[in-house]
Amino acid sequence: MNALILLVPMALLLGLLGLALFLWTLRARQYDDLDGAASRILFDDLPKKDLPQ
Repeated sequence: MNALILLVPMALLLGLLGLALFLWTLRARQYDDLDGAASRILFDDLPKKDLPQ
């Protein structure tokens, strides 16, 4: 029972910290361009020039 006196406030504090950080990411526009970021990272959209042989 004594452990709950320590663990419950710690769990509430960590939950509030996670919520605050999530709201910060929303305010900082971290989720605006998910599809565009994936295409810029994974795909090379610049055409490769053929080298003369």
